[in-house]
Amino acid sequence: MQRRDCLTGMAATMALFAARPALAAPPEITFDELYASFSALGLKFSDKVLNLTDQTIRIQGFMAPPLKAEAQFFVLTQIPMSICPFCSSDSDWPDNIMVVYLDKRQTFVQPNQRIAVTGRLERGSWMDPETGFVSQLRLRDARYGMA
Repeated sequence: MQRRDCLTGMAATMALFAARPALAAPPEITFDELYASFSALGLKFSDKVLNLTDQTIRIQGFMAPPLKAEAQFFVLTQIPMSICPFCSSDSDWPDNIMVVYLDKRQTFVQPNQRIAVTGRLERGSWMDPETGFVSQLRLRDARYGMA
């Protein structure tokens, strides 16, 4: 093989990689963008949440201490918390937390360490049959890493 043929082949390969569309990062949402309003009737989801429901999204926050060490879910909070903001009903659901159901077990992190979570957004009142935990917003099939 001549040097020219090798360089031509490398250039063609590089052109193929350059022509491939890059994988887009999932849309990011913040805690301030979760709800549009709060009234006597409760929290109203924002247009952004309505549009991103059932899509993979990314959100940053803090892991509240888990209810039990072997749990495959945790509560993501807007600010660091030393106790889990466990709610018995969604009527008093805070507007600055989200339940995260992991796609596989991961090691929990300290509550003061900022993390980025990616998962499929679900909305609407739902009670976990195993724990009784009631939520308004959830991430399913989620993973997290350091932000």
